[in-house]
Amino acid sequence: MKFSNPFFETANNGGGKLPDRKEMDATYQWRLSDIFPDDDSWNAAFKTVESGLPKLQEFSGKLGESGETLLKALQTRDELEALLYQLYLYAGLKSDQDTRVSTYQGFRDRATSLSVKYGQAASFFRPEILAIPEANLRKYVSETAGLGDYRHYLEDILRAKAHTLPPEQEKLLAMTGEIAQSPYNVFSMFNNADIKFPSITDENGQEIEVTKGRMSVLMESSDRRVRKDAYEAMYGEYRKWTNTLAATLSGAVKRNMFFAQARQYPGALAAALHDDNIPAEVYENVVQTIGDNLQPLHRYSALRKKMLKLDALKPWDMNVPLLSEMKMEIPYDEAVDTIRNGLAPLGDGYLADLESAFRDGWIDVFENQGKRSGAYSWSTFGVHPYILLNYNKTLDNMFTIAHELGHAMHSFYTNRHQPYHYSNYTIFVAEVASTLNEALLMDYLLKTTDDPQKKLYLLNQHVDTIRGTVFIQSLFAAFEKAIHEKAESGE
Repeated sequence: MKFSNPFFETANNGGGKLPDRKEMDATYQWRLSDIFPDDDSWNAAFKTVESGLPKLQEFSGKLGESGETLLKALQTRDELEALLYQLYLYAGLKSDQDTRVSTYQGFRDRATSLSVKYGQAASFFRPEILAIPEANLRKYVSETAGLGDYRHYLEDILRAKAHTLPPEQEKLLAMTGEIAQSPYNVFSMFNNADIKFPSITDENGQEIEVTKGRMSVLMESSDRRVRKDAYEAMYGEYRKWTNTLAATLSGAVKRNMFFAQARQYPGALAAALHDDNIPAEVYENVVQTIGDNLQPLHRYSALRKKMLKLDALKPWDMNVPLLSEMKMEIPYDEAVDTIRNGLAPLGDGYLADLESAFRDGWIDVFENQGKRSGAYSWSTFGVHPYILLNYNKTLDNMFTIAHELGHAMHSFYTNRHQPYHYSNYTIFVAEVASTLNEALLMDYLLKTTDDPQKKLYLLNQHVDTIRGTVFIQSLFAAFEKAIHEKAESGE
């Protein structure tokens, strides 16, 4: 990790065109053969799931016969569903690594269609389980070896009784799966494959293509003209598509309203929170409390304006480090070493397991033409997690690695210690592990430097992380709540 004059860093940001994936070092790419060795294996697994659906439906009308029958049905369903999610994982990752490749978009579409068929085939489970007298169901759980593992799952079904429809209506809702995905699919293809941004001139007079992966670097430029040009290059393109984007968002809101109404929830918010058993008051309290306590954010914005010597603070001024004469450039391998050290308090066992992420093809590191923007961790039962990055050597991107590793290791341990039907932890707790990793990394960096300027730089990063994690996420939550409420009231 080094400090350098940002004026001389633009060449390191990968100016010009992004490389094609085939031109890049495979050492820094994920290993999808751990899911399926090749496309033929994926197709074979697809046929396995497809042929298993009629066998699953043979249990229809029989779940209440005995505890043994119920257990066998649940196990059969879980085996099919786990393989189905592996199909979707492979197709999704293949598609995301280069969204221009139609073959894997086709795989993804086929996996989605199969998921809808699976949903139809399995739609009888909830209504039939709810039709079993509760005393009988509890007797099955207590007396049938292996069924006790499903106790919490079955109790969740009982909790959802008021929102579960008769079997034929459940099947009808399951048939809407592909339609329900349409707003997301349209936006995803637009956002990752279709939209292109113009080039700008950097601090050195060189032309550089604006991409989502480079945006964070450009927004940290000490040259305000570069920041503004990059911001307007990107968001100016999005503004051209305002009506299209508004239509996709409207479609998503209407979808959420439809399912909430169909299942007789008071609103889309209650429907979204029900599976995690979170009262709407918790969500509303978070939004309200943060909204009522914006003074620290306003003070920080005023400080940022003062230190940058600006008459007015603009959106392209919010990410430039306040110590503009200093900038961290962190090669990926060095970032990995730093993260190892930062996460040491989690113990030797954690670090040994973490090494698999770096060594065994979990992570796709660098941006390439057509690659999905941003960063994420994606996992399903029976295979190690995967992490998508668009790493660009910034301090913020090093924290992104630590963050996504938190998600990945959370999934890794959940899959190791839980059966399939409990392997998908809730969104309500999902950010705990990732945020902890960021906090541990920051603590390590602050403790291992005596340079006061570097400490100020790190604290600047820390405050910006809090701004993003607390205030901006709360803003998103408030926005989602508001647009759904307006739609539900007919506006």
